[in-house]
Amino acid sequence: MILAFNGSSIDGSTYTYVVNLAHDAPSWLDSLVSAWSTYGLALFAVLMLVGWWQARRSSAQAAMVALAVPVIVVVAFGVNSLFKMVVREDRPCQSLHVKTLEACPAPGDWSFPSNHTVIAAAAAVALLYVSRRLGTIALLGACLMAVSRVWVGAHYPHDVIAGVLVGTLIAMLLTTLLRRLSDPLAGRLTDSRLLRPLLVAA
Repeated sequence: MILAFNGSSIDGSTYTYVVNLAHDAPSWLDSLVSAWSTYGLALFAVLMLVGWWQARRSSAQAAMVALAVPVIVVVAFGVNSLFKMVVREDRPCQSLHVKTLEACPAPGDWSFPSNHTVIAAAAAVALLYVSRRLGTIALLGACLMAVSRVWVGAHYPHDVIAGVLVGTLIAMLLTTLLRRLSDPLAGRLTDSRLLRPLLVAA
């Protein structure tokens, strides 16, 4: 048997309160939240694509930062996966044995921090460096994603809070570093006939 951390002592009561709210909520609301929790990350992919398309019309430096957003998200996901393996926190539905909107994951699918929230937060923060408008939309989406993961019963509140922190810190660090390197790199990349269309609009 795999030894795992039980996070219910941290905010299990808050988690249970939210899950009970979900049970008492109208079915249309639960369906909406569940759909967002499951498929909402697609919005961030669309925003990244729009951000890159718009950045090409601004400058090669901006386009390069926009192209890096998906890479930053993947890095954040990778770092978060390491945290999950180190902490090894059981899902709340396993520790508290409550009925949830989302099917309870199998043992070994660790809870802390929330992958969905890390991805959403990293994408939102990185997009803020590309477009304030797109970044603001993504930030709102990231907040909704964090809430939805607790609502459907997949995570404790502290899981999603940690996810926001991990995604935000990694995105800020990598994007700030990239912006410092963007001027010389963009100049070299735009000299390439193969890569220039990715950075500069025709």
